[in-house]
Amino acid sequence: MTDIRPAGPTWSDGTPAMPAALGPDPTYPGLGPAERLRTALQDSDMGTPIGEQAAAAVRVRSGSEVFPTPVHRRVITVANQKGGVGKTTSTVNLAVALALHGRTVLVIDLDPQGNASTALGVPHNSGVPDVYDVLVESTPIADLVQLAAGVPRLRCVPATIDLAGAEIELVSMVARETRLQRAIVAYCAPGAPGEDVDYVLVDCPPSLGLLTVNAMVATTEVLIPIQCEYYALEGLGQLLRSVDLVKAHLNPSLSVSTILLTMHDARTKLADQVAEEVRGHFGDTVLATMIPRSVRVSEAPGYGQSVVTYDPGSRGAMAYVDAAREIAVRGAAR
Repeated sequence: MTDIRPAGPTWSDGTPAMPAALGPDPTYPGLGPAERLRTALQDSDMGTPIGEQAAAAVRVRSGSEVFPTPVHRRVITVANQKGGVGKTTSTVNLAVALALHGRTVLVIDLDPQGNASTALGVPHNSGVPDVYDVLVESTPIADLVQLAAGVPRLRCVPATIDLAGAEIELVSMVARETRLQRAIVAYCAPGAPGEDVDYVLVDCPPSLGLLTVNAMVATTEVLIPIQCEYYALEGLGQLLRSVDLVKAHLNPSLSVSTILLTMHDARTKLADQVAEEVRGHFGDTVLATMIPRSVRVSEAPGYGQSVVTYDPGSRGAMAYVDAAREIAVRGAAR
C-alpha cells in the first residue's frame, strides 16, 4: 500500500527539516532526547547567537576554564566620582567571573549604599558588622567577612548605612588614610584567613572623599569604569589628579592599571567616538572588551545576583567574563 501521509517540511536537499519525535537517532545511537540535543549543540558548527550563548553559559557554570593565577596578589580600587557609570556593577561581575574561573576574590564594599553587598546576596541591614567597624573600630576583616551567595571562592565585606558617618568620624583619627590598608594587609598575611586571596576589589562611593582615599592608599591599582558618553569624561581629569596626589604623598605604588568602557550602545556613533577618544588617550590601559548596554545587567541585582550568575549566556555576562579574562591574563604577565 502506498504511504499517503504528508512528508512534512524538508531542507533544500530533501532531508527532513524536523527530526523524528520517536525512535532512536542513528546519528547519536543510545542517547536520549536531552543527551542528543546537548551533543548536537556541542557538535554544531553553525555558530548561531543562541548556540554561542548556550555554550558560554555551559562554560561559566561548569568551571571548565581556569583563569591564570596573578604573579602577586592584586588589590584593585574601582573608582570614578561620577555616579551611574557602572562601578558597582563592574566590581561585582568581575569578582564573580574571576571566582567562577578558579580565582579567590575578596570584595570590599566601601559605598554606604551597599549595592555591591546586595548584588552578592550578603546581608547588610543596619546592625550587621560591616566595613565601618573595620575603619572606625579597627575590627579585623576576618571577624565580619561573609561568603557570597552561590559563588565559591568569593567573599565580601559588606557595607551598611552606618558607613555614611565614617568620613566625619575619620577626620579626627590618627593615620586615617591608612586604616583600610592595615586591615587588608593583616587579613591577607601568611597564616591569616585571607592568605589564599588572589584579588581584592574595593568598590568606592561616587566621591573623592576619605573613603575613596582609604581605598587608593590600600591598593596598588585603580580600575576606572567609563560610560561611553561625553559627560562621563568630564570628571575624569579630576579623578586622575586625585590618583596623582595619593601617589605623590601616600602611596607611591598606585597606578591606573585598567580602564573599562561600560554601557556601550553599538547603535550610536557617539559611543564609538567616546571609545575611540579614550583609547587614543590611554592606549593599552583600556581593555579591549566593552560592556554593552543590557537589560539583563540591570535586572540581575533585583534577584540578589550578578548578571554572570543570573543569565550567564547574555551579552552582558559574556562581556564581563571576557573583561575578567583580560584582567587575569594581564595579572599573570606582570
